[in-house]
Amino acid sequence: MSAINKRFPGVVALQGVSLSLGPGEVLALMGENGAGKSTLMKILGGAQQPDEGEIRIDGKRVTLESVRAAKRLGIALIHQELMLAPNLDIAANIFLGNEGGGTGALLRPLPKGDLYARAKELLQRVGLTLPPSTPVSSLTAGQMQMVEIAKALSLDARILIMDEPTSSLTSGESEHLFQIIHKLRSDGIGIVYISHRMEEVMALADRVTVLRDGRYVGDLTRAEATHEKIVSMMVGRELSAHYFPERGPRKSAEPVLVVEGLVVPGAPAPISFSAERGEILGFAGLVGAGRTELMQTIFGVTPALGGRMTLEGKAFAPRRPRDAIDSGVYLAPEDRKRHGLVLPLSVAENTSLPDIGNYNRWGFLDRKRERRVAEAEVKRLRTKTPGVLQRVVNLSGGNQQKVVLGKWLAMSPRVLIVDEPTRGIDVGAKAEIYRHMAALAEEGITILMVSSDMGEIIGMSDRVVVMHERRIKGVLPRERLSQERIATLMTGRADEEALS
Repeated sequence: MSAINKRFPGVVALQGVSLSLGPGEVLALMGENGAGKSTLMKILGGAQQPDEGEIRIDGKRVTLESVRAAKRLGIALIHQELMLAPNLDIAANIFLGNEGGGTGALLRPLPKGDLYARAKELLQRVGLTLPPSTPVSSLTAGQMQMVEIAKALSLDARILIMDEPTSSLTSGESEHLFQIIHKLRSDGIGIVYISHRMEEVMALADRVTVLRDGRYVGDLTRAEATHEKIVSMMVGRELSAHYFPERGPRKSAEPVLVVEGLVVPGAPAPISFSAERGEILGFAGLVGAGRTELMQTIFGVTPALGGRMTLEGKAFAPRRPRDAIDSGVYLAPEDRKRHGLVLPLSVAENTSLPDIGNYNRWGFLDRKRERRVAEAEVKRLRTKTPGVLQRVVNLSGGNQQKVVLGKWLAMSPRVLIVDEPTRGIDVGAKAEIYRHMAALAEEGITILMVSSDMGEIIGMSDRVVVMHERRIKGVLPRERLSQERIATLMTGRADEEALS
């Protein structure tokens, strides 16, 4: 891949990026969240087309106008979210979309016996001993990963792209996957391996390619690649400090939310931290670090299995989101379109929705009050909308995010959780969101901010909780924040004490 450019509205996702892969090579593709890794691989997999640049296979220039075209050339992409049909059996999933038995214009379905026999051969190749007739719905995440690889091999894949393949696997399943990767490499298959887990990269990769902010930074051979070099290449950009508002000293160090020995479902160890009044407490970590799961437990989406929390000195144990909302703890979720908004409804209706009981007037919804409150939040946040009766689906991403914040601000939060508050938002809207967050903290509202943007974490946080594989690796005060220190903690290299 040479000089690949890709633009989306308001965003340059890739700028002049090049990548090469040889047969029987494992190439680790690394970079922070948002560096452009997945976009580049979607282009190689035919799911997206580049605006400029060229792709050559065996020295010949190719056009990958579709996923099917990429598959014909032996390119298979295994997504982080596995693309299997749970209602079908293993064999049907392996050959889904590729059931034909010939190469002519009319493709005949394979007889079931032949399909199962071929599936059994592929399953043996990836070390999965289950019958091909096994329903996919009964498989573990690791077994599903093996089925995805078998599906790729059924297409005679020469290039296999694996995006965060171990993010939902146990350690035993991961070890089995690594054995399969070594076998595929010995068969001459080239593998592009996307992972944030440094130990996996150091063990598997023949070469490392690093992207940063949609640009190619450089390559490291196995001999050259060290943890420190990779981290430095990943986070070496200058921070855009002017985006972030000036933060004065906080007026209070009073703890508002105290979490002690909280047992989050799926986490290997209890979690403890505290958040103070008027503090922006950042949560840094890579994909799969457990930050979103922790926030969902605090908000009552997945109740804690043990431990205790206090809110302003009183017991706080939400069993459902309504309990958290009634206590003044609100969550602006990572996926605002799926979990934060009802897109067909208006700005006013979305604003009143979480507090609908307080808009009751003689058994009817008080529409005048609903509009009045929504208009006040639109004015406060400078949301760009023709009016509060505008459907939210028609607003830009930044303005949708302001509607999410506005509905909670209308209810006077004590603790506001914001998960990836500026994801998919242009630079101008980011700066506005930052100003509003700083103003809320100044008013004494405690903010828990989950972000994968290193600049955002450093520019906005009073302290940063760094997580790695669902554990807290350290809590860094503002004066000790640096990209290298945070990156070292969140890749699991050292605990906080080792960085002092």
